[in-house]
Amino acid sequence: MKKAITLFLLIAIIGLVSSQIQTKDKAKAVVQKDTLKKDKTTIEPEIVFNDSMIVVKGVFKPYKSNVYASYYANKFNGRRTASGKKFDNTKYTAAHRKLPFGTKLRITNEANGKSIIVEVTDRGPFSRGREIDLTKKAFMEITSNKSSGTFKVKIEVAN
Repeated sequence: MKKAITLFLLIAIIGLVSSQIQTKDKAKAVVQKDTLKKDKTTIEPEIVFNDSMIVVKGVFKPYKSNVYASYYANKFNGRRTASGKKFDNTKYTAAHRKLPFGTKLRITNEANGKSIIVEVTDRGPFSRGREIDLTKKAFMEITSNKSSGTFKVKIEVAN
């Protein structure tokens, strides 16, 4: 009987010691993961306001091309957006379904090559087949046909 109890206690002690060794190894692994240096080679875009033009110096990464853009109706002016900001149709903002709020985008009209820089402040568009909603000011600045409601664009995200 004493041999059985001694054997049981020995197995229990070995189990505890091995579990402590494993947790120490895991803790070391976590510490090693956290001490890895992060890559800080990305360049933040710098926005420069000239007399009549906004120039963005920085890197833009292609996101999607050959997708449709539309613009907000005037009835949304003054309402709150999904980000909590007040919507203003005279600013350079946009609505996108997935991109995070505050993301800077370069939207280029594929027909004429004109582009504009906008910031994502809302969710939408909720119409199938459209990728992004622009404010009326941004839309009219890059469209070639002022009477159209949509056109194909290329979307690039600022790094």
